Amino acid sequence: MMTIDRTHICRVFAAYAARYDDTNPKIRLKIDHTYRVAALCDEISQSLALSSADCDLAWVIGMLHDVGRFEQVRRYNTFSDADSVDHAALGVELLFEKGLIRGYLPDAHWDSLIRRAIASHSLYRLPAGLSQRELLFCKLIRDADKIDILKANCLTPMEEIYATTAEQLHKAAITPAVLNAFYEQHTVLRSLRKTPIDHLISLLSLVYELEFPISLQIVHRQGYLDQLLSFSSSNPETAAQLAGARQHMAEYMQKHLP
Repeated sequence: MMTIDRTHICRVFAAYAARYDDTNPKIRLKIDHTYRVAALCDEISQSLALSSADCDLAWVIGMLHDVGRFEQVRRYNTFSDADSVDHAALGVELLFEKGLIRGYLPDAHWDSLIRRAIASHSLYRLPAGLSQRELLFCKLIRDADKIDILKANCLTPMEEIYATTAEQLHKAAITPAVLNAFYEQHTVLRSLRKTPIDHLISLLSLVYELEFPISLQIVHRQGYLDQLLSFSSSNPETAAQLAGARQHMAEYMQKHLP
């Protein structure tokens, strides 16, 4: 059976990322995010007692899931798919239509599964008709990505990621539909987000759809959810709503942590 050479894949990814300007904080963020997501894929897959080959496969999906982000930032200097291009679809195009995948893996043994996982990793809902194996790896990358998005938004100022200002972020009101989605305990549709603070509520809502027990344990262990929940708004109504969200999330975590 074909094996995955992690050292080779890291080398190829580093060469690919070096084509982009890592003095741009968005590029630096995505380089670091990629390695962390791959490590999380590895940790989650090992917790599920997958074979070593499947752990390698989960890891490589993590390494490749955001390949499209680099070109998205180069062309548009944004992470907003709505304002530029679907970064997952762009990653699939670069890897499988432009042929970048062959630099990472010598043959097409896992191409179909990797393609499906990358194409689906940022969708609001997974498409119908996935096989059980496809579903497993799609859920793996989605959990790992969500976990590290929480971390990335703590390590990098949100105003930098979402092209706003600290003043706008601290004064903003939460869109009612976004707050409703939070209390309904599901992720927030991008189309609902209207204000800078809506991004924070959307981040918190990612926790509700983590699939694997260890994923919630990692979130708890890392502490970045608590850091996001501690955000202090200068808008009195928003501050009160955030206090309610903190209480609701504390109750959710207490109930669902293994």
